[in-house]
Amino acid sequence: MYEPVYIKTYKEGLLKEKIKKALEILSSCSLCPRKCGIDRLSGELGACKTGKNASVSSYNPHFGEESPLVGHNGSGTIFFTYCSLLCNFCQNYDISHEGSGEEVSCEQIACMMLFLQNSGCHNINFVTPSHVAFQILSAIETAIENGLSVPLVYNTSGYDSVETLKLLEGVIDIYMPDFKFWDPKVAELTCEAQDYPEIARNAILEMHRQVGDLVIDKSGLARHGLLIRHLVLPHGLAGTQDIMKFIAQKVSSNSYVNIMPQYRPCGRANEVKELSRPLLPKEYKAALHAAKEEGITRLDMPN
Repeated sequence: MYEPVYIKTYKEGLLKEKIKKALEILSSCSLCPRKCGIDRLSGELGACKTGKNASVSSYNPHFGEESPLVGHNGSGTIFFTYCSLLCNFCQNYDISHEGSGEEVSCEQIACMMLFLQNSGCHNINFVTPSHVAFQILSAIETAIENGLSVPLVYNTSGYDSVETLKLLEGVIDIYMPDFKFWDPKVAELTCEAQDYPEIARNAILEMHRQVGDLVIDKSGLARHGLLIRHLVLPHGLAGTQDIMKFIAQKVSSNSYVNIMPQYRPCGRANEVKELSRPLLPKEYKAALHAAKEEGITRLDMPN
């Protein structure tokens, strides 16, 4: 039976050190690549609009995630409010930009994790976690002490600081980053984050260093490793071919990749002409072809 990596980290006393370091970072916050430098402990708010406490919009068993996460009983998703990347086309715009959700304590997050585990979920899936790494670490400690025993999934935009990811080493079982754009100009246009492509490359390499390729057990459930998402955008804006080449050549040709076809204009997408229409079937097929052409063969296919 698989034992999540955080159990050993907790038993060795290393989790408390990680929580302490993450808390210290909040006083001049550099948890994400925005590096706002504000004192979140005193209530100052930066790009993520989040202070000392996290906010959560919802938590429930989710059956729309990748098949190795969903299994029979679902992935136990906790959707955190706000975001540090802030794509203008976000499909959860009301959550990421407008703040739909309620402020919660770390103890409440721990209770959510245990509720999801007790509901039969195969894992705990932290959605948009980059700006609340401290709160997650703190909640994990409480949850472990009350019987947490399922794998943890870090479901992120890929806009992650390597320094913060190193704090999560030995805690997160499954990293699930998106790799959104290859072109810095597209990242600037959509997220005001020209550095996104470089940040995402470094983050994904660090994630893979920590957990390796995705390991799926005999029952079809993911237990450990890296699962990369890529949302195909209209007019080739995502740079799919270059991203797949990077994954195959620099990360691993055995990478498990979900190439996602569900783009539709949301949020402020209509401000960018090329993003004002849904993805065409032929564009999705071209993306799948690009992945296979670059040597990516472990593809998560839509149900």
